[in-house]
Amino acid sequence: MEGKKIGETTHFYNQISVVVVRLTDSLKIGDTVHFLGSGTDHVQEINSMQIEHEAIDSAKKGDEVAIKVSKPVKPHATVYLIEAE
Repeated sequence: MEGKKIGETTHFYNQISVVVVRLTDSLKIGDTVHFLGSGTDHVQEINSMQIEHEAIDSAKKGDEVAIKVSKPVKPHATVYLIEAE
């Protein structure tokens, strides 16, 4: 699956199914991302995103964002933005 690298996961909170991503590019609600790494291969649309417990609609390069996920995502997975065709 092709995509543009936009970040890497740093933490996963299993109890609340939230992954923390350090962004190297921008990301917004509605984007589709692919989490890919050792033991992780998961595609999902971004429906919920926060910085410091505040809901946001978009984030920029350098931000660390918390994203609600439907499946576990391991730390150090690469995050790719799936471009609309």
